[in-house]
Amino acid sequence: QNIFFQASNPGQFENDSDVLWQRGHVPEAIAYHGRVGINTDTPDEALVVCGNAKVMGRVMHPSDSRAKQNIREVDTNEQLRRITQMRLVEYDYKPEFASVMGIKDT
Repeated sequence: QNIFFQASNPGQFENDSDVLWQRGHVPEAIAYHGRVGINTDTPDEALVVCGNAKVMGRVMHPSDSRAKQNIREVDTNEQLRRITQMRLVEYDYKPEFASVMGIKDT
C-alpha cells in the first residue's frame, strides 16, 4: 500500500532528515512522531481535525486500573436512582443519513 504526500511548498520534504513519516512495526502501518493537522497548519494536539470526521468503527480510549487510583465499590441503589433520573430515548436514523453512512438497520 502506497501513501503519497504533496507539500504545499515544493521542496519542503527534500531533506530526508525532515521526513518524520515512517513505516510502522506492524504490517500496513505508518507512524508520524509529531502533531498532525487536517485543515489546519497549527495542531496543538497529536491529531487535530478542523471539520467533520467520519468514523466507520469504534473510537477507542483504553482505560484500566493502572491509570486509576482510589478505586472503590459504589452504592448500587444510589446509582440506580441516578439512572432513573436520566432521559432515555429510542430512535430510528433518518433514511438519507443511514444511506450515506452505510447503515442498513436503522
